[in-house]
Amino acid sequence: MAGEPGELYELHLENPDLDDLGTPVLVVALDGYIDAGAGVRLAIDALRTLPSSVVASFDVDELVDYRARRPPLTFERGGFHEYQAPKLQIHRVADEAGTPFLLLTGPEPDVQWERFVAAIGQLVDRFAVRLTVSLLAIPMGVPHTRPTGMTSHANRSGLLPAQPDLFGSMQVPGYATALMEYRFGQQGRDCVGFAAHVPHYLTRTEYPESARALIQATADAAGLLLPTSPLDEPAAVVAAQLASQIAENGEVADVVRALEQQYDSFVKSAESGSLLAQSAPLPTADELGAEFEAFLARQDPPREP
Repeated sequence: MAGEPGELYELHLENPDLDDLGTPVLVVALDGYIDAGAGVRLAIDALRTLPSSVVASFDVDELVDYRARRPPLTFERGGFHEYQAPKLQIHRVADEAGTPFLLLTGPEPDVQWERFVAAIGQLVDRFAVRLTVSLLAIPMGVPHTRPTGMTSHANRSGLLPAQPDLFGSMQVPGYATALMEYRFGQQGRDCVGFAAHVPHYLTRTEYPESARALIQATADAAGLLLPTSPLDEPAAVVAAQLASQIAENGEVADVVRALEQQYDSFVKSAESGSLLAQSAPLPTADELGAEFEAFLARQDPPREP
């Protein structure tokens, strides 16, 4: 049988930065579920440019199925010389104004979700966390030429500004942070989540604009000063590549125009209270992704990750 939730993690109580946390925000950004355009990963990379230190480490042997996501080993000179073990950790991070917050990153657990959520709840209570924020990036039929959209949600009213209900009721595949938000709501812990909308033809490539949108949404909800400047140059590179592809490929230009028309019609209808927007037949995500990847293959060799 599974043990107690507290057995899943180790606290680094020797960390002197634990003394000035106050009532921090916890940002949860896990990988392993949907991360269209690498939006969550790029957001994590930008946030990790801030000063940070580890305050808690989870036992990944209890939570990760290594056969589903095999950690890499380096083989050279006739032997194995390096093992990149997965890390699921909470960091104490200071924003650009010096305000501390907590950041949980690493692989989404494959098993023991309830126990994992209970463990996070214990840490939230121990560190007097006032708000938990989860991040996601999802593919949508939207054009890159329009502002990055966002689906936001909360486990009680008042945590986020009022917004129209555009999606109604639906069932979605479960994931650990969604279960966390649900359980926290039952237990009286405040939790919000943001899912950036990534053009579905950019799902399989890096799209820094989605990361910028996630960081800004987090900053607004948490009252933090968070950096987006590390994403400026990558975003400009992607924008230039897209502009070049549209200029060179009439079919891609037609697709983007169709998406723009559909997007503008949807927004206009939503603003008028009707969602009966006109829609145009669009290529699939695989077709658009393959077209964009073929274009990138004709450009300069990709940089090392």
